[in-house]
Amino acid sequence: MEVAEKIVKLKKLMKERGIDYYIIPSSDYHQSEYVGEYFKGREWISGFTGSAGTVVVSEKEVGLWTDGRYFIQAEKQLVGSGIKLFKMGEEGVPTFIEYIVKNIGKEETLGFDGKVIATRTILDLEKQCKEKNIKIVGEFDLVGELWENRPTLPESQAFILGEKYSGEGTESKLNRIRESLEKENCDINIITSLDDIAWIFNIRGNDVKNNPVNLAYAAITLDKVVLYINEKKLNSEVERYLYKNKVEVRDYFEIYEDMQRISNSNVIMMDLNKVNYSIYRNLNSEIKVLDKANPSTLMKACKNKIELENLRECHIRDGVAVTKFMYWLKNSLGREEITEISASEKLESFRKAQDLYIEPSFDTIAAYEANAAMMHYKATNISDKKLEAKNMFLVDSGGQYFDGTTDITRTFVLGECSEELKRHFTLVLKGMINLSKVKFLYGVTGTNLDVLARQALWNIGLDYKCGTGHGVGFLLNVHEGPQGIRVQYNPQVLEEGMNVTNEPGVYIEGSHGIRLENELIVQKDEKTQFGQFMKFETMTYVPLDLDGVKKELLSFEEIEFLNNYHKIVYDKISPYLTLEEKEWLKKYTRNI
Repeated sequence: MEVAEKIVKLKKLMKERGIDYYIIPSSDYHQSEYVGEYFKGREWISGFTGSAGTVVVSEKEVGLWTDGRYFIQAEKQLVGSGIKLFKMGEEGVPTFIEYIVKNIGKEETLGFDGKVIATRTILDLEKQCKEKNIKIVGEFDLVGELWENRPTLPESQAFILGEKYSGEGTESKLNRIRESLEKENCDINIITSLDDIAWIFNIRGNDVKNNPVNLAYAAITLDKVVLYINEKKLNSEVERYLYKNKVEVRDYFEIYEDMQRISNSNVIMMDLNKVNYSIYRNLNSEIKVLDKANPSTLMKACKNKIELENLRECHIRDGVAVTKFMYWLKNSLGREEITEISASEKLESFRKAQDLYIEPSFDTIAAYEANAAMMHYKATNISDKKLEAKNMFLVDSGGQYFDGTTDITRTFVLGECSEELKRHFTLVLKGMINLSKVKFLYGVTGTNLDVLARQALWNIGLDYKCGTGHGVGFLLNVHEGPQGIRVQYNPQVLEEGMNVTNEPGVYIEGSHGIRLENELIVQKDEKTQFGQFMKFETMTYVPLDLDGVKKELLSFEEIEFLNNYHKIVYDKISPYLTLEEKEWLKKYTRNI
């Protein structure tokens, strides 16, 4: 079916069920950012393939809300669909909640599948629509009813991540969570976020492409813990491991029944931005709920010493792979045909040659010239562009290793470039350097630091419509909270042991895109009478392409930082290279 036909059939189903407005989010039963094929209902109904977006359907209008990473992509993919694009964050553009509140009529019905939408979203809608006395119906998966040959739920095998990698056992993690429960006077922590569950139980899987997690829920009390998971995923080794840690295993969907059995006297801690509405609605209305981030979320974000040691080693091997790719790219262009897709495959081959490598941490963004203006572009057989010995080529990629997860972006100069491109490249580099070398007082958040990455761009009236940095999991999701660096307010203090990306960029539609990205570790610096100072350690080791740098735009301190960084890159990466690659690396890590 074409998108327009799907929309017609969906509206017919809505009318049959008495639904006036219907919400289709991008998430799964766990509010995951990236989801398995079974959950791509928003993509199926709209044709928009980006990872983030919400569709709202009414008889009068169908809208898609997405963020600045996907404006260009969404505009192209929605052509002819009849779906209106709402650019989130743009002046005068309502959120999808504001849109519904404004447009839904008195006593009309709002529908959705309660298993794929966050509780907080629906509670906010109920509150704002209180005067309109709307009816909330959360039991219909209308897209699922229309979707023929829908993929099945994944059944990948779970595996144990040993303490030589994780640095802490499940029993210790459970005890820390229970301490948090006691401190908050709570009886139960209901956890639905897949990365939290993977971290707590030291198990990983492959239920979501490039995200090594298992579909599961968990309930932790002061003396008991239940893991809700399809037992087909558990081999005898994992079963013994869970039994040893006194983890009771129940069926994946049994959590909905168990919520109904919880006593009214219990106080439940849960993150209503993560827990789906169906789980919440199965609780007795008299139960007290503490809406709070799971204790495991902050624990997971602050990597322990063993995790950090592993990550540093992991990034050296990943740096070797990307550096070898850069050498191959610079020396093969013109000798053989290279396209966006073939370049991605070549980079993957270099990663596969590294010890402990598992898979990519996300779909590689390999974007030449104007394609790079789409922040999350993915080449297809139709869009795949041949590289030429001119302009710039953006490659954002990462790997999942048993000893960590990586995320790196480099923009490579392929030949003759305009002065504008080199100027933009250098301004992005300035932003990256100034954030990397900052020293700051403890208590600072990523919001306080974001301007450092943008200032050089702001000075000439440029900006980028996304955050500057995000946390990265440990053999987990490439995007991890609660820390982040962005203009929008984030209250999370940058704590020792957190890792965060540093990735400013320039995106000019129809022309070019430039992004440079390293990963940073938050560390303690000196302590003075004014307090504890903090700093960043850079743990990504790949040359920044000096062919794109206009030295006269850099300050003395920025040049000094770049030279020191490149010395570290050479020292760490060169022992793993051939003689020819070493000689080449000397050139690309030279002092300027």
